[in-house]
Order: sequence, then structure tokens, then C-alpha cells
Amino acid sequence: MESAIVRPFEASDLAGAAAALIAVHASDGYPVEGVADPEGWIQSASVLAAWVGEMRGEIVGHVSVMRPQGVDAATMWMEQSGDDEEHVAVLARLFVVQDARKHALGERLMRAATAWAQEHGIRLVLDVMTKDASAIRLYQRLGWVKIGEATHSFGDDQRIDAVCFAAPDA
Repeated sequence: MESAIVRPFEASDLAGAAAALIAVHASDGYPVEGVADPEGWIQSASVLAAWVGEMRGEIVGHVSVMRPQGVDAATMWMEQSGDDEEHVAVLARLFVVQDARKHALGERLMRAATAWAQEHGIRLVLDVMTKDASAIRLYQRLGWVKIGEATHSFGDDQRIDAVCFAAPDA
């Protein structure tokens, strides 16, 4: 079995991560935004930390921990928990190319991000579009807790239903 590794994102990973993002968008319709400028979307100024999944020297997955900046799940969590913005971050930009999904890379990327957040005293939250059923199953299997529902707005005044989750207690 081919080995897949998860490691911290490096600047030299940007082109490979962007190519993987384009491939995931083509196969899954995720993300609904960011495809016009995948490098800018991946390398947002809001990123606090990021990791990649790599197989055969190729970037096949990615995840970021980002500042909350108006994300519905972050707002919901802060209202429900009393946490402040310094102690909440968003698990985002999670994607794995189809050919690499049998290697538990999505789970391993999430675990890397969660461990980092726990080390920094941060609660991770996320929102996921209801159409992304396999992602929702992954979050639930890993113990993430549904904290509400929202409408994700993107593009030219487009909207899609989303579910908001918070990471389980450490």
C-alpha cells in the first residue's frame, strides 16, 4: 500500500495544493468558491496554520486553521460557549483528491489541525454545506458536535444550506 504523509504546509506546496483543489472541485463541486484563484484562496491572510497530505511526492490533500472572521459556526460557538474570538478558529480548506481518499487523509489532516488547536487553547469550528454528506459523516465519526445551521453565501449572491460543527472536547 502506498504511504501517505501529513505534514505542515510549506510555501513550495502552494502550486500542488492549488492543483489538488482544482481536481477536487472538478470531482465534487467543492469548494463552491476559490477556484478562480486557488492559490489566493489557499494562502489567505486569515490562515493561522495549515497541513498537506502527500503521496508519491505529490500534494493530494490540504487543511487550514483560520481566524473566524464572520464565519457562522464561529459566531454560533462564541454565543453558545462564551468563548472569545482569541479562543476560536475555523477548520477550513479541507480537501483530498479522489484517488487518495482510501488512505484516511481527510481524518489525518483533521487530527493534525485539531492537535494544533488544542496545543494553542483554541476550539475549532466549521461549517459544511449540506450537499457534502461524506464530509458530514467524517465530522460526526470524529465526534464533532452539530451546533446549528446556517446559509453559506458565495459568488454572485448564491446561497446554500450549511451545518455548523464544533470540535469535541480535548
